[in-house]
Amino acid sequence: MTPPSATISALLACPRCDKTPMATQDNDLYCSGCKVKFPNFAGLPWLFAEPQASWAEWRARWQYALQQLKLSLDRINETLRSTDLYAATRTRLEHRVIAETAHSKDIEALLAPLGLRTDLSGISTYLALRTRLPPDQGLLTYYNNVHRDWCWGDKENAASLALVNDALAEHKPKRMLVLGAGAGRLTYDLHQYHTPDMSIGFDFNPLLVGIAARVSTGERITMREFPIAPKTASDYGIERVLQAPEPANDQLHWMIGDIHRLPFATQQFDTIVTPWLIDIVPEELGSFASRINQLLTDDGCWINFGSLSFHNTHPAAQYSQEECAAIVDASGFLPPHIATRSIPYMDSPSSRHARTEEVIAWAAHKDAHIKRTTRYEALPDWLVRGQSPVPLTQGVRTQTTTTQVHAFLLSLIDGKRSLQDIAKIAAAKQLVPAHEAEATIRNFLIKMADEGRRLGY
Repeated sequence: MTPPSATISALLACPRCDKTPMATQDNDLYCSGCKVKFPNFAGLPWLFAEPQASWAEWRARWQYALQQLKLSLDRINETLRSTDLYAATRTRLEHRVIAETAHSKDIEALLAPLGLRTDLSGISTYLALRTRLPPDQGLLTYYNNVHRDWCWGDKENAASLALVNDALAEHKPKRMLVLGAGAGRLTYDLHQYHTPDMSIGFDFNPLLVGIAARVSTGERITMREFPIAPKTASDYGIERVLQAPEPANDQLHWMIGDIHRLPFATQQFDTIVTPWLIDIVPEELGSFASRINQLLTDDGCWINFGSLSFHNTHPAAQYSQEECAAIVDASGFLPPHIATRSIPYMDSPSSRHARTEEVIAWAAHKDAHIKRTTRYEALPDWLVRGQSPVPLTQGVRTQTTTTQVHAFLLSLIDGKRSLQDIAKIAAAKQLVPAHEAEATIRNFLIKMADEGRRLGY
């Protein structure tokens, strides 16, 4: 790894203590206040607040992904041993074995650096700092985006760049940060178009950032695409060459870390872009907007781009476009200029599945400094420290009852009782009304069987 340049190092502040400037020690970044070294992943700074614990968790997610791929291969090979297959089905399954085997090797090679470290701590310190990787974001959650970004997605990539450029209007980026950069194409396109003094693509997924970093320098990577609905049997696991139109200059940088514990000092960027991000982060939008404000220089510009499909379960946080504008306005920005446009979305030439997405882009210029916000806490104190009483919420009560009922029903499965036998016992115990018992137990057993098939047993 080449140590970060003086220009890059000057932007950084420790994501752990949130204040100490970063230094370089043995080619790794280092916080003299926390006495913590931040390693690199294939030459990319690994800037999580708990670097060792996050490394361990990503390694676990990598190993889980490989296990899932192996499970899929085992099921296909078991099916191929059957003689009762159509010739076309056998050909398709044999093609899947080749494709998934190659895919597994590709992923293993890309993430090999995760397996090289052994001096990793447990999860306790990770939780103590209230940092946590999103549980719904697996290693391969956005894997198909790399093919859109670097192979067949020119139309969508161009439409995205055009909308963001329209939002930027006369603003000319000089120091640009893209949060949630994903597979990296929008970061690359903005950097190539505007030629800022420096651009940073920042994301928490090492697979996506690793691919973006290599391809943007001019490297060609061969990977397998797995469309949602392949047009033909041979379109499943089709081999793709990922490549950039041309190599970016050395002012385009990539980093891996958590957007809730960003490793940057305040007021370091004149442009921040958040593509397809604000509606999936768990932090409340007003707090997140304040963090953006703190990173921007005076009259800096925040460009948000993507969907407004907030997944927060609280109804007050499922914001509309008008609410977003009001929150941004209250977070130290001038009223944002908002534009919407329909663009193609994941329109792979090998898939029957594609859609048109109406996306939103806003440009909000900073006009006031906002008081520094408190750290984002992914977990409550009673769960982190383990000393306070665990609150007995309605959700806990409901889950307790459900678990007890499920445990009792499962205890009745002994290889001898029928569905009707179990239903009679459940009705006698007044777990379900007698006239609904058989249908209820059948639905319970169907769900259990479906889950077993999904998991491969």
